Amino acid sequence: MAKKPIDYLARGICALLLFAAAGMALAQSDQQALVNKADKTLSNFLRDPDMTWLQQHLKEAKGVIIAPEVLKAGFIFGGSGGRAVLLARDPKTGRWGGPAFYTLATASVGFQAGIQVSEIVTLVMTEKAMNAMLAASAKLGADASIAAGPVGAGASSALLADFISFARAKGVYGGVNLDGSVVSVTNDWNEAYYHKPGILPPDILIRMTAHNKGAARLLGEVGHAAK
Repeated sequence: MAKKPIDYLARGICALLLFAAAGMALAQSDQQALVNKADKTLSNFLRDPDMTWLQQHLKEAKGVIIAPEVLKAGFIFGGSGGRAVLLARDPKTGRWGGPAFYTLATASVGFQAGIQVSEIVTLVMTEKAMNAMLAASAKLGADASIAAGPVGAGASSALLADFISFARAKGVYGGVNLDGSVVSVTNDWNEAYYHKPGILPPDILIRMTAHNKGAARLLGEVGHAAK
């Protein structure tokens, strides 16, 4: 029996839907991989005996920026860059939302040589800092102040800064200086992860109208640590 044209049309539509779904899953895999790495990075910091200041003050933060892999390389002219996620805490309920996706980039000039990969956790301590992160891009140190967090088992110093950053690294550099770094929203990653065209960081972090089950472990980790 000859197949009706409508059968071919239905099959064609199904094939297109399956192709689109596969493409979306492939696109989302990069975002989920970053979320998974961010969860591992946060776990590393929460279990590091030299990160007691971060562990003790996380409950005071309005948000947390996690960059699992920030690459710094150069000779004379250097720079660093990587991807990051931002989680935010609802000040009324204490519930954490996100992540929103960002890119991190900085340029520097100095007598440097070699390559280094760092993992960085930055606490967003003030409303000014959070508002800067809700813009399309923010320059750390200019739009809001940033300070390196104290490291060591006995670190107990008080800090007054909008952002407080901590880094764990191996390589020829002692660490990554984020002063002057530009953090930019990655809209296409946010749209792909939440399947919502046009979604913006305030939707994810303030109104918390977007959710992805793939972030449950990361949100649970930061929520437990910030109690």
